[in-house]
Amino acid sequence: MKQLVILSGKGGTGKTSVAAALAQLASQELSIVMADADVDAANLELVLDPTKQEVQDFTGGKVAAIDPAKCTACGICNEVCRFEAIIPGDEAYRVDALACEGCAACYTQCPEEAIRMEEEQDGQWFRSDTRFGPLFHAHLFAGRENSGKLVTLVKQQARLLALDTGAALVLVDGPPGIGCPVISASAGVDLALHVVEPTVSGVHDLERIMATTDHFGVPSFVAINKADLNPTRAREITAFCAARGVEVMEQIPYDDVVTEAMVHGQPVTEYSDGPVTEALSDIWHRIRQWLVK
Repeated sequence: MKQLVILSGKGGTGKTSVAAALAQLASQELSIVMADADVDAANLELVLDPTKQEVQDFTGGKVAAIDPAKCTACGICNEVCRFEAIIPGDEAYRVDALACEGCAACYTQCPEEAIRMEEEQDGQWFRSDTRFGPLFHAHLFAGRENSGKLVTLVKQQARLLALDTGAALVLVDGPPGIGCPVISASAGVDLALHVVEPTVSGVHDLERIMATTDHFGVPSFVAINKADLNPTRAREITAFCAARGVEVMEQIPYDDVVTEAMVHGQPVTEYSDGPVTEALSDIWHRIRQWLVK
């Protein structure tokens, strides 16, 4: 069983469109399990039209709660709270749950043991069926943290199912950027495909995300999306990759058919033949060859 993650140094590069297309192409040859690791704004499901089979709550952290019957309003909790989450009162103090970061400083310092740490639901994760195979995805509630922990959970569930069923590939649609969710999505994978656009910041974005995967020893390939919109920038990206010894698998042309396919809820490779589908098919076959080796 191999794991492939698809990443980008920023949002909006077409990463999920590429991920959906590769899922469709891979499923024709292999048994696969998919994971949407963008838990803050999951959108792979918009193209795969999943049917939810399992819904589980996600508890990522804890918040403080004060028992008014035990509180003596001594003010120590207010003094040690760095996040101004303790609200003073005449007879008892209380906690602003939205401001509380769950550090437990107030809990450890309360002389009356009037404070407890309560688990709080931060989101949900799902196991779904799609026409290409099982999909694990999640929704992190607005304003909640621990997205990296939720990504790890989603990816772990996908991997366990792949091991149980003998699936050949876990395909992970990673989150954008380089933060904790990206690190969680990249951990333990066999290959990273970086999707980059030929923009002014293209090389910079690619350099950031490749530095992240290089740090964890994950081999990288690159696909330049909408490459024909700015050939000069595309050449800059190609030169940067050549200097780093990283292969540019394909330059995907711009085509309105990608948008049309999304409107119809289909990967472009399922919706229409053409230059974009041809480029994505070439990417998949080269990835397949690399994974086999």
